[in-house]
Amino acid sequence: MSPRPARDPAPDTRGAPLLIACALGIERFALRAAGSGAAAGPVTVLRTGMGPQAAERAVSRALAEGPIRAGPLRTAVVATGFCAGLAPGMHPGDLVVADETRDPVGRTPCDGSRILAEALARHARRARGGLGRTVHIGPVVGSNHVVRGAERAELHATGAIAVDMESAATLRSAVRGGARPVAAVRVIVDAPEHELVRIGTLRGGISAFRVLRTVLPAFFDWHRSSSLSGGELDGHAAPPDHPGRDVSL
Repeated sequence: MSPRPARDPAPDTRGAPLLIACALGIERFALRAAGSGAAAGPVTVLRTGMGPQAAERAVSRALAEGPIRAGPLRTAVVATGFCAGLAPGMHPGDLVVADETRDPVGRTPCDGSRILAEALARHARRARGGLGRTVHIGPVVGSNHVVRGAERAELHATGAIAVDMESAATLRSAVRGGARPVAAVRVIVDAPEHELVRIGTLRGGISAFRVLRTVLPAFFDWHRSSSLSGGELDGHAAPPDHPGRDVSL
């Protein structure tokens, strides 16, 4: 069965559309259960299914054929969901903002990574009653399988700070037909010192789910910034092989 997009309630339909793509039903549930916010335009949450091929097909179809197909206002695209952290010292529930996504096909620069990271840290702090949440900024690498053990260290040695199966394919598909604002935000569900066997069975999975419920207002902040007439996002200002940066407000 083809993945079906689902509309978020009562967006402001005057601005550019926003497509939020995730792979899993539990990720979509977390996003749909998140607190509402002021969107800059119509918002669609799309469950793509797992893996890069599924993500590429679903996003390409949604942008070409669905209610958010390309028009005078280009649809902004955010890839989100869970990921594996690659850097020592990361913890389940930390957030990752990609400044670029990578896979064997190539690299896709992300827009407004610093703006998005600051918004995520701010909203996570409010949701946690004033407690901060670390937001890591850096390259996110794509894989077609779950990464564990030594392979995690090998990917980190390339400069990547996190890995997932869909973000790179999602953003590559989004920009294939022309420039548009794109971003990838992931919540760490396991890390080098905190490997999980199955999502949702251990504390790390529960923590990641709770954090994913806080991200939607930050997506709306980023989307408004990307929609401003004449406004500029900070873009992919860092060198492509820099070490990751952290934001904790």
